[in-house]
Amino acid sequence: MTTNERLQPLLEQYDWATERLESRLAGPTSNSGDGNDVEVPALTDAEYLWEPVAACWSVRKRTDGPGPGATKLIGAGEWGRDGAPESPWPPPLTTIAWRLDHLSETLSGRSNHLGGDRTFDRATYESCPDAAGAVARFREAAADWRRVLIGVDESDYDRTGLSSYPYGSDADETFLTIAWWENQEILHHGAEIALLRDLYVHRAQ
Repeated sequence: MTTNERLQPLLEQYDWATERLESRLAGPTSNSGDGNDVEVPALTDAEYLWEPVAACWSVRKRTDGPGPGATKLIGAGEWGRDGAPESPWPPPLTTIAWRLDHLSETLSGRSNHLGGDRTFDRATYESCPDAAGAVARFREAAADWRRVLIGVDESDYDRTGLSSYPYGSDADETFLTIAWWENQEILHHGAEIALLRDLYVHRAQ
């Protein structure tokens, strides 16, 4: 399938951002930005759940309840992600687990509500308690979203509300705007995750 020239720059940015984040999470190497590969250890469970400051939002056992400042644990299953009816301001610092879970949930949900049967419901989404499972889920969700992106007909690029994902502004946005938004989500959360990985290595022992 030939990608339309309007989508191509967004798709190239998406591919770069997801590959960069996946390699930064799973290793064994990641591009340093200057063309050289550096060794990167795979994300561990301890690092995945590390809370560098008090009152972090994270992914938690449901039996432990939500963390400080959160009022609920999003999703179903034994683990959930800290949340609240309204996003607090200033926003809480979040763990790698929270950020990665948030990315995977939005990618999976938007894939389903744009190119699937539109049955995805956040209430039944299950968070991963471990790093390996979370990285694998992100990889799968990222692949699903890419498949949906290239499957959208060019005639629908400017259509408002093509995605029915109910946990964002999708009803008021065009397809290309949603594609751009998912890119910036991966770029900025990916950068945050990379910084948390660096801080974890240099944390006080």
